[in-house]
Amino acid sequence: MERLPLEIQTLYAELVERLVSYEATRAIGHTPGTFVTKTIKGREYYYFQHPGPGEAKRQTYVGPRDENLDALAKRFAEGRAQSSTERRSVERLAALLRAGGAMVADAPSARVVAALADAGVFHLGGVLVGTHAFIVLGNVLGYRWPSALRTQDIDIEARPTIDVAVPGVEPTDVPSTLDRLEMGFLPVTGLDPRNPSTSYKVRGQGLRVDLLTPSDHRRSKPVPVPHLSAAAQPLRFLDYLIEAPVRTALVDGGATLVNVPDPARFALHKLLVAQERPAAMQAKREKDLVQAGHVLTVLAEDRPGDVSIAWDELRARGSSWAKRVRDSLDALERLSPGSASQLRDLIG
Repeated sequence: MERLPLEIQTLYAELVERLVSYEATRAIGHTPGTFVTKTIKGREYYYFQHPGPGEAKRQTYVGPRDENLDALAKRFAEGRAQSSTERRSVERLAALLRAGGAMVADAPSARVVAALADAGVFHLGGVLVGTHAFIVLGNVLGYRWPSALRTQDIDIEARPTIDVAVPGVEPTDVPSTLDRLEMGFLPVTGLDPRNPSTSYKVRGQGLRVDLLTPSDHRRSKPVPVPHLSAAAQPLRFLDYLIEAPVRTALVDGGATLVNVPDPARFALHKLLVAQERPAAMQAKREKDLVQAGHVLTVLAEDRPGDVSIAWDELRARGSSWAKRVRDSLDALERLSPGSASQLRDLIG
C-alpha cells in the first residue's frame, strides 16, 4: 500500500464537503419535472409536470397561482441551477482524484451504489460495509490499497427498524431500484426457498448486492426491513461495526455520498468475523485478515487513539469478543507480522 499525496487527500476532503452541499441543494432541484401554469376560466393555476410511465408526462395539480407558489417555483428553478453547478464541481473533483491515484470503485458497482443512494438507502441509515467500504476507507485514511483485495460484492447494512425519524425521507424499495437499472439483477434463493431473498445478483457476473442486519442472537432467518421493501440477513457483530458510521464519498466517474463504518471498528470487526469463517472459506478469511492488517497499520501510525477507543468498546462486550480478536492476531502474524505486533502494542 502507498500513502496518497497530500494534495489528493485535500481534494478528497473537498469532495466530501461538496457532496454534502450537493445533497442539501438537490432535495428540491433534483426532482424530475418542472412547475407550469395553466389558465382556466381567466385564472392561473400551478401544476407540477413530471415524467410518468413510459414516455408520457403527467401534471399534478398544485394550486391557484399566488405569491407563495410563485416563490416556490422560483426556489425550485434556483435549486435546480445550483444543484447542477454543484454536480459539475463534484465530477471535476472526482476526475482529479482518479488522475491522482485515489481509490475508485468499478463502474457497475458505483452505478448500483449511486442508485441505492438516490433511492434514499443511506438517508434511511444504511451503511456500506465489506470490500467497497474498504475502498472508501483507503481515501478516508489517505492510502491506496493493493488492487488484489477488491471484489464486486456490495454489502449494505440495513436495520429492520428506523431508530431515528429522518424528516423528508420516505421509505424506498430496494428490489425495484435494482430492477430499474436493467442490469439483470435477480434475487438469490437461499437454502430454504420459503425465506425471502436477502441477496441480488447479476446472472453470469460477480456483481452482487447483499442486505445485512445486526443479529439479536435469537434468529438466523432473514429479517423483514419494511422501509426498504426487502429482507436482510442477520449477522453477528454487525451492531458493533455500524455504530457511529462515517459520512464520506465513494469515487468513480463521479462520486456518491455514503455511510461507511469507523475505520478502527472496521478493522477489529474483520478480525472478529475471520474467526467465524469455516474452513471452506479460507480465502475470505485471509482477505479479512489482510484488510484488517492494512487498516490497522495505518491507524497505528496516524491515529492510534482510534484503535484504543474501538478496542475498549469491543472488549466491554465480553471476553469472547476479545478472545476472537487475539486469535485472529495469531493468524495475522503469519500474513503481516508488523500489523499484528503494532496492534498488540496498542491493545496490550
